[in-house]
Amino acid sequence: MADRVTTRFQKLLKDPELLVMPGGFSPLMARMAESIGFRSFHMAGSQISAYVYGYSDVGLLTRDEMARNAHNIASACDIPIFADADTGYGNALNVYHTVQEYIWAGAAGLHIEDQESPKTSGTGEGKRCISMAEAVGKYKAAVEAKNEMDPDFVICARCDLIGAEGGSFEAAVERCIAYAEDAKVDAVWINNIKNVDDIAEACRQIPAPVIPLYSGSAPQPSLEQLHQAGAAVGIFPSLTSAPGLQPTWDMLHDFKERGVEALLERRATDRASKWGPVRSDDFTYVSHETAKAIEEAFIPKQ
Repeated sequence: MADRVTTRFQKLLKDPELLVMPGGFSPLMARMAESIGFRSFHMAGSQISAYVYGYSDVGLLTRDEMARNAHNIASACDIPIFADADTGYGNALNVYHTVQEYIWAGAAGLHIEDQESPKTSGTGEGKRCISMAEAVGKYKAAVEAKNEMDPDFVICARCDLIGAEGGSFEAAVERCIAYAEDAKVDAVWINNIKNVDDIAEACRQIPAPVIPLYSGSAPQPSLEQLHQAGAAVGIFPSLTSAPGLQPTWDMLHDFKERGVEALLERRATDRASKWGPVRSDDFTYVSHETAKAIEEAFIPKQ
């Protein structure tokens, strides 16, 4: 019998090979990533906030909205979906039910950050974190919830203490160790690391698969550097969404100035791509041709 998606995700996290994980908000983009050969996809709350609702990443979305989006993405592809669950939407009791709702939604795992609620952007300023004791309690509740439904579902503790009020790299690593040892989470995400040496030190000390998110000066670490530092995952939360913003902005301006000529030039550029042109129909479950065939076969003729 084939492994469940949660079991496959657990194996990917423990694999010595770096798991390269693109992210975004869209079922279509997740299917594109899967078709190219990526082995998992990150559902990023910041991208859902921006692209689906037009909100800043300040915790305005509800648990139900996020779980529904996780369901939409998980239903569209076969690779594991690692889903953002913000702060767990409340205290330990809320976290317990959040985990179960994400399991029902079909996600393979989730991450919950240790910020106060309402949260702010994990990479921005003004963050405040809850106490270590409260965070450990929330992660213990998350682990309890998943063990009751699917022990292989991945619980990841995300530590946002670097750059938060009173935070430091050393204090963040201390928290991450507690999340792994005391709460028994499956993985730890340490946010806002500033250099490769700190990534390596965090991976050395934390007794769990580590997901580091780099926010230091350019250039950012290569995939090989992340692997050599001991990272379990190289995560890129906006990889399928942010790169499209500038071309869309440019196209809108160009079309406003030149009309259809701009559109025809864009199509010619797309056709010349080394990877070939792409259409949304290429990555939807029910293509136009399939829909027509179903209609012809099963809808009575009038």
